[in-house]
Amino acid sequence: MKYAIEVRGLKKSFGEVHALDGVDLAAAPGTVLGVLGPNGAGKTTAVRVMSTLTKPDAGTARVLGLDVAKEAAQVRQRIGLTGQYAGLDPNLSGEQNLVLVARLLGASRRQAKTRANELLERFDLAHAATRAASRYSGGMRRRLDLAASIVRRPEVLFLDEPTTGLDPKSRNGLWEVVRELVAAGTTVLLTTQYLEEADQLADSIAVIDTGRVIASGSPAQLKRAVGGRVLRLSPARPEAAPQLVQLLAADFDARNEDGAVIVPIAHTGEAQAVMARVGRAGIDLTAFGLHEPTLDEVFLQLTGHRTRNDEPVKEMAA
Repeated sequence: MKYAIEVRGLKKSFGEVHALDGVDLAAAPGTVLGVLGPNGAGKTTAVRVMSTLTKPDAGTARVLGLDVAKEAAQVRQRIGLTGQYAGLDPNLSGEQNLVLVARLLGASRRQAKTRANELLERFDLAHAATRAASRYSGGMRRRLDLAASIVRRPEVLFLDEPTTGLDPKSRNGLWEVVRELVAAGTTVLLTTQYLEEADQLADSIAVIDTGRVIASGSPAQLKRAVGGRVLRLSPARPEAAPQLVQLLAADFDARNEDGAVIVPIAHTGEAQAVMARVGRAGIDLTAFGLHEPTLDEVFLQLTGHRTRNDEPVKEMAA
């Protein structure tokens, strides 16, 4: 099987809103496909289609060779899903939630209990095993929801912005779990707005904006597409950043990003020319340096905006 996940020409509209407008995606078995995009880009709708929760208007989606529209029951037996919101029974304890999921998936009572305890320990929830989920903190509920999605050790796991609301320790713990699953052969589709997360985990990335894939490739390929290294300059006085951009504008594509000035550089000679001009202008810097472009810079160049909007637009669900 060449692809564990294969999506071609996927379309889905809600009234006049085109949530998906011809999306193509593919993930090889045992890899992580990162799907990047701002709120409202179509990420959640794509996940809902691939996990059999929403029927597409057009196009095809196959998971493990199965058509998600025509063979939904078989697909559900082989996948795991963690959506943006916890799918837990708040009246049950953490342990009871996991045992319930395991039993529904066909495990014996003993098997369910053993697996629940394994996952509670793995997600640092053993101390709260008998506590009602309604009394969990937001981060704890998120970790419990993630644990529930891998009770069965799925062949394909869909994670829709799984680390939203998690503290750095919990986020790193989830990353480690994902790596372990992939090492054991699970294919993961991860939607995220955290570019660091995609850089850490994804073998390949698809960037979605307004319901379309606007770029795809490995993290390294997408970074190379930006055009090489950049010189980052941090003026001692933040208000000097616009002056610095204007100083360089005639010969360089400089831009102001939160008080730092970013200058794409084709070769070291250009970096030397920039620094010489800054020196002649008498603008003091607290820091400067050459570095490879980040995924954040890739996303900004591709879409013209950052992943997180000031006014998020919720994706619609059937």
